[in-house]
Amino acid sequence: MAINLVKGQKIDLTKGRSSLSSIMVGLGWDPVAKKKSGGFLSGLLGGGGGAEVDCDASVLLLDENGKLTAKENLIYFGNKKSKDGSVVHSGDNLTGEGEGDDETINIDLKRISPSVHRLVFVVNIYNAKQKKQDFGMIENAFIRLVDNQSKEELVHYNLTDNYAGQMSLITGELYRQGAEWKFSAIGEGASEPDIGSIANKYS
Repeated sequence: MAINLVKGQKIDLTKGRSSLSSIMVGLGWDPVAKKKSGGFLSGLLGGGGGAEVDCDASVLLLDENGKLTAKENLIYFGNKKSKDGSVVHSGDNLTGEGEGDDETINIDLKRISPSVHRLVFVVNIYNAKQKKQDFGMIENAFIRLVDNQSKEELVHYNLTDNYAGQMSLITGELYRQGAEWKFSAIGEGASEPDIGSIANKYS
């Protein structure tokens, strides 16, 4: 039975679950339904039909000081696999349409390099600045963690804040505490327009 988290809540993932070694992190979102009348929202989306909002999920592998020490520690659609093979990105979903996870990241907890202490999960809008798009155009955003072996959903966190004006979302983070792995529901918006700008914040 998945534990539904609220913003700021933390959960111990591996305590009492010594067999947990591989998890799938699913991130999802939907475009806000477009109004047919051609009102404010359709104008915002660029009139007829409107531009698709293309969100991208990524994960930053940070050291014990919360720093991104190498560019290969940024896992996204342009670099889908960490050097040690512990983190693998499913690839890009261009629209966010449909049910369930839009992008997934598989993590082998036992293989993560000892130098990596935090994994920060980010969703940003591709070309947000150029397209004048922000997370006010996205709804039903969530992050969830699933045990790859049993297929049991362990954690589910719905991001319910109003993120209008924000071009990136810090959804949650996985972090070490001693021998255990914990998860924190963050749910913070950020004004950085692309994953490179977000990476710079941590470097």
